[in-house]
Amino acid sequence: MVFSYKSDLVLKVNTILIVLAISSKVTGYKNSSPIMETIYWCKFEVFGRVQGVFFRKYTEKQANILGVRGWCKNTKEGTVKGELEGPLGPLNEMKHWLQAEGSPHSKIEKVIFSQNMESENYRFNGFSIRD
Repeated sequence: MVFSYKSDLVLKVNTILIVLAISSKVTGYKNSSPIMETIYWCKFEVFGRVQGVFFRKYTEKQANILGVRGWCKNTKEGTVKGELEGPLGPLNEMKHWLQAEGSPHSKIEKVIFSQNMESENYRFNGFSIRD
């Protein structure tokens, strides 16, 4: 009986340890510190009616909602240029927003994006509008 009791206890402890190990992999934690997501960045330029329609202000707002960092500015050519950086999911959502949404009174004709590049660290502290 003593052997059976110890075996049951060992089995329960092993089961608990296995469950903890699996759940730490599923939630993305290792030794109580989160695994860092890869950061990507790209440049963009938006063409169309994007000046005088609060496009930069709405871009800043959307970037902050998605947690994307970077900047944007008006150009002399009547476009809006900038850079975006963040995890791939939010970055792609922001790119889609720039192509399909924009500010309420904007008329987006096309958007050119550079290739997504990986970065080891963030280069910006948030999203800003540049002059």
